Amino acid sequence: MNRRRFDLIVFDWDGTLFDSTSLIVQCIQAASRDLGLDVPSDGDAAYVIGLGLHDALKHAVPGLAPERYPDLGRRYRHHYLARQHELVLFPGTLEMLQTLKERNHWLAVATGKGRRGLDEALSHSQLASMFDATRTADETAGKPHPMMLQQLMAEMGAAPARTLMIGDTTHDLQLAVNAGAERVAVSYGAHDTQALHDHGPLFVAHSTRELHDWLLGHA
Repeated sequence: MNRRRFDLIVFDWDGTLFDSTSLIVQCIQAASRDLGLDVPSDGDAAYVIGLGLHDALKHAVPGLAPERYPDLGRRYRHHYLARQHELVLFPGTLEMLQTLKERNHWLAVATGKGRRGLDEALSHSQLASMFDATRTADETAGKPHPMMLQQLMAEMGAAPARTLMIGDTTHDLQLAVNAGAERVAVSYGAHDTQALHDHGPLFVAHSTRELHDWLLGHA
């Protein structure tokens, strides 16, 4: 077995472990349509995935008056909650997490979801016991501010150099940069592969299998 490089491995949720990118895009678009707003393109809606809900809706629907953010957020949640039962883990995710636990890595989640949404997703996927710590955007500063990752490192007693952040967006990778941690990207989520490469990840995985294999050899 290779000597362990990282004590703490932190995963983004949507688009990294959970195959939810297309549903989130559709729900942002549906919420905008409900309120008679300009409907963002698939690319614009996907770009905001990983941000906290408030920041995501502000960027996805620019020009919307701040007093209407709560209405847009409520319509988004309405559509998402009605269809979240459709979501599944990416193939191979459970096996990958089990392998990392067997190697005694600490595992955590850093997500733009709210606490309620993450807890429901963890329960639905039966993964709650896999993670040693979690942080959501409504509990701390949203990505790419480093606080979310800094809090996880402090809770687990992990140094930045011994911490790896894995995500599908540039927000995830910039979070790692800002916190002084290393980073790996996955290309099967929300953001363009070239944009991910521009943030200097150690590796860009094109499937969960590729990510699993890289972690076995390098984490």
